[in-house]
Amino acid sequence: MRTAISLFSGAGGMDIGVRDAGFEVLASIERDKHCCETLRENIKRQEHGTVVIERDIRDVEPEVLRDMLGLDKKPLDLLFGGPPCQAFSQIGKQAALEDERGLLLFEMVRFAEVLRPKVIFIEQVKGLISARDHNGKPGGVLEMLLRDLQKIGYSPKWKLLNSAEYGVAQQRKRVFIVATDAKNTFDFPAATHQDVEKKGMDLFELKPFVGVGEVLKGIGKPVGKNEAPGFPGHIDVTPARDKERICGVPEGGHLAAQLHLPKEQVGKLSKKDTTKYLRLSRSRPSNTLRCGEIFFHPVQSRYLTPREYMRIHGYPDEYVLSGPVRSRSGRVTDLDQHRQVANSVPPPLAKAIASEIARFLQCQASTRSLVTH
Repeated sequence: MRTAISLFSGAGGMDIGVRDAGFEVLASIERDKHCCETLRENIKRQEHGTVVIERDIRDVEPEVLRDMLGLDKKPLDLLFGGPPCQAFSQIGKQAALEDERGLLLFEMVRFAEVLRPKVIFIEQVKGLISARDHNGKPGGVLEMLLRDLQKIGYSPKWKLLNSAEYGVAQQRKRVFIVATDAKNTFDFPAATHQDVEKKGMDLFELKPFVGVGEVLKGIGKPVGKNEAPGFPGHIDVTPARDKERICGVPEGGHLAAQLHLPKEQVGKLSKKDTTKYLRLSRSRPSNTLRCGEIFFHPVQSRYLTPREYMRIHGYPDEYVLSGPVRSRSGRVTDLDQHRQVANSVPPPLAKAIASEIARFLQCQASTRSLVTH
C-alpha cells in the first residue's frame, strides 16, 4: 500500500479522502486537542495504524519523524495537508505573511525537503491566489510557495476547485496544489456535477448539484445538549432567542431581507448580513460552512447540528467527532465540533484528488519499469 503523512490534520477530512483513495496514513500531526481526540477515536474505531502527534508543527523535526516512521529505508509516496487559512481568508483581515499563521503554509516545504515524498498535496483558501507578499505584490505568496517547491526539486500545479462540482452538498471553492518529484503530468480530476440552473452548461453529461435536503434525509430529530443522541453529534444547542428570530424566514432566505418582520426581530442586521440567520435550501447546495456563523435548518427553527454539518461536508456516518458542542452564545477553548468540520477538507473532494495522485504514481511506476527493462 502507498504511504502518506498528514500535516495540519484537523478533524481528519483530508485524511479520510486520502485513505479512501488507497493510501496508508502513517502519521497525522495536529495541535488542537479536540481534533486530536477526534482523530484518535476514529483510528481506534476503524483500527488504523496511524500515529497521532499532538504538537505544534513548528516544534516537530522532520528528521526525527522520518527516522521514527522508518522512512530512511523506504520512500514516502505522499505528503499532504491544509495549513491554517485565516491569514489568507477573504473574510478576515488578509494579513498574509504579516500573520504568523500565513508562514505555516511554508512548513509543507520544510517537511518535503527532508521527507522527499513523491507527491505533495496542499489545500488552501481562495484568498491565497491574491495574497500579497512582503513587497505587497498581489499573488506573491502563491508565487513564493511554488518557487520554493521548485527550489527543492518539485514541479507544482494548482487549481481552484468547487466541492459542489464533486458531489458535495456545499458551494466551497478552495485552491489545491499538487507538486511531483518528476515532470508533472498530473491532471486534476474532472468535475462530476454541475449547476443545472445555470445557462451555458457543459455539453458533457454531468450530474446535478447535490442539495442539502438530499444529504439530510433519514437523520431524524436531534436531541438536547445533555441528552444521548441516537446519531452521534446530532445535538441541538440553539438558544431560545435565536429560534424566535429565525421564525418567519423562508427556506433559502436570510433574516435581514425579511422587511415584513418586526425591527426587534431583525435586530441590528444590515443588508450586508446575508449569511447571518440564513436558512439553507433543500434543493441547493449549502453556502460554504464557516467557523463563526452556523446556518439554520431548511424547515426547522434551529441551527444545523454537528452531524448535519458532517453530512453536508461529506463525512461518512460512521465517523464521529470528539470535543464540545458550542452554544451559539458561549465559548470554548480550541475547536468545537462545528468548527472542526468547517475547517476541514470535504472527504469526497480529497478522495477525488488523491485517487488521481494514486493513478499518477502508478503511471510513473509503470514507466520506470519499462525503462529499466
